[in-house]
Amino acid sequence: MSREPIRGSVVGAGGYTGIELVRVLLQHPGFELVSVHGTERSAGEALVDRAPELRGLTELCLAPMEEVPEVEVVFLATPHEVSAELAPSLVERGVRVVDLSGAFRFSDPAQVERVYKIRHARPELLGERVYGMPEVVPADWASARLVACAGCYVTAASVPLAAVVAAGVIDAGETVLVDAISGVSGAGRGALLTTSFCEVSAQPYKVMGHRHEPEMEQATGASVLFTPTLGTWKRGILCTAHAKLGAGAKASDVRGALVNAYECSPFVRVLPEGVWPSVGAVERTNFIDIACAVDERRGRVVLFSAIDNLLKGASGQAVQCMNLAFGLPEETGLMDTRAERRCQPMRVEVGL
Repeated sequence: MSREPIRGSVVGAGGYTGIELVRVLLQHPGFELVSVHGTERSAGEALVDRAPELRGLTELCLAPMEEVPEVEVVFLATPHEVSAELAPSLVERGVRVVDLSGAFRFSDPAQVERVYKIRHARPELLGERVYGMPEVVPADWASARLVACAGCYVTAASVPLAAVVAAGVIDAGETVLVDAISGVSGAGRGALLTTSFCEVSAQPYKVMGHRHEPEMEQATGASVLFTPTLGTWKRGILCTAHAKLGAGAKASDVRGALVNAYECSPFVRVLPEGVWPSVGAVERTNFIDIACAVDERRGRVVLFSAIDNLLKGASGQAVQCMNLAFGLPEETGLMDTRAERRCQPMRVEVGL
């Protein structure tokens, strides 16, 4: 017998990731969107005034953040400090929380304070949170009360990298160089001079200090040097990682590690040899496309990946995590689930 729809709310529904969440959830066959919430200033405003693409799909208006009704799950598409404040009270109410911010991504309170400048009033929640990157980190989803979704750059870099680290086909003793370029939506919806139409330009930023670097190291077990670059498109991340080939490893071993790790993961597409990931191929999907190139003579490995930063990098992955927490197929509401599964996804364990 099928269960009743999951009743839930989205807090932070006026931003890019919040709007994407609402769009996905409105089409989710097992979910009922009960309410959407924004800042005090936006209270009472129709959501479609903020997101005209939702016209005809919802008549919900934005309510204040503190007025979340009795629901089963709440998505927090809010700034880190807001999530840190809201999540504990929601968990205490018995509501499952899926947080898209960085507030709970580290289990060590000192690491959270160092990276995100947040001091948690309830640091014990960091120890019980589930890290939300399903392909890489195994979890007891059935008992998850608080899910901390992985960052967008982190997802793009970690899915291919974790597989080759776990398989031992790269030299884990050498720092992996990760370069990634992201669309402007990754900067959020706030007005910034550097992301305005006339000013935006392809350029690196937060060099030698981006907060996603330690999260990549946590997720993969590798030493990572990460450089982000702003792209001149709306959405999508293209990521390239350079590593040293492991002793005795061949090109076939690297590709085999990716295929073996993800052949049953519904959202990971290991591309055919000679086919490279592109932003256009993953836009508005929850897929991550990955590929590799190996120079055996030089002993070098290059890993490529592409995701939509607003879906697989944020809102789509959040819904994927919710599905797992409520015992639904993880692709529910994100892709056609009518095709019969031939095998169960294998997770890459990296000891997070």
